[in-house]
Amino acid sequence: MPGDLLAALCLVAVIEGLFLFAAPSVWRRMAEQVRQLDDRRLRVIGAVLVACGLAALALVR
Repeated sequence: MPGDLLAALCLVAVIEGLFLFAAPSVWRRMAEQVRQLDDRRLRVIGAVLVACGLAALALVR
């Protein structure tokens, strides 16, 4: 179980790194747009991402 969590975190790092490596200017613009969002909207987006991630995990497992 701990190995699975570590593997998942490593994959997140790889995916994040790929975005930065492949398109740094796009990533920078997207980060600037996220900075301009209010806290409530960010929380809703975060909750939706968590729910989608959990649903995808349930389907994969």
